[in-house]
Amino acid sequence: MIRVLVADSDPIVHEGMIAISRAEPGIAIVGYAQDGVEALELVVKTKPHVILLELRLLRMDGLMVLRGLEARPPRPKVLLFTGSEVCKEFVEAMRLGCAGILSNSSAPGLIAKSIRSVYKGEIWLDADTAAAVIQEDATPAWNDEARPRNSRLSQREREIIVLIAEGYTNKQLAHKMNIAGQTVKNHLHNVFDKLGVSDRLEPAVYAIHNGRHPKAEQQGHAAGR
Repeated sequence: MIRVLVADSDPIVHEGMIAISRAEPGIAIVGYAQDGVEALELVVKTKPHVILLELRLLRMDGLMVLRGLEARPPRPKVLLFTGSEVCKEFVEAMRLGCAGILSNSSAPGLIAKSIRSVYKGEIWLDADTAAAVIQEDATPAWNDEARPRNSRLSQREREIIVLIAEGYTNKQLAHKMNIAGQTVKNHLHNVFDKLGVSDRLEPAVYAIHNGRHPKAEQQGHAAGR
């Protein structure tokens, strides 16, 4: 059973999640928080696996909640469930350990699917929020062209971070690329080392920032028409 805490001040969201949990086997709502302070308190009390987190919370906003979770292990997976379109906040949220971003206007089936995905350790970015993040200019730290030549990503490594951005697991990467599991691990080690990161979330942000996510390519094609 996936234990879900909902942190959102909108009662309609609460009612909607009740309906989703009743319709979706394996998902249980263990608490509701109407502000950020209450959210952190309920994390301790309810021990959720996944938090659906709105950015615009009273007393303590979503980004502050993410920072507060660092001091409260074991840390649950966090799925931003928001109507915000401020993509700088999306990027910052992922760097703070957010596992995915989903519009709060999404269909119930998509909400359930995203909860299951982040629970399994995958990254979740829906089409709308991915497009919003892509619009954000890459910071110098993530600008591949500005990096020393010996730290630039190979074509194979670029392919891997695109798949990471799509939420592929190591096993799925191996199958997709027709390579051994250990080879995937070796490639990931090189990617993390070159980018100076230690997990799968930041390479996913890197892929989106630099237009290497499939949705970025689609948007680029549309803009060229």
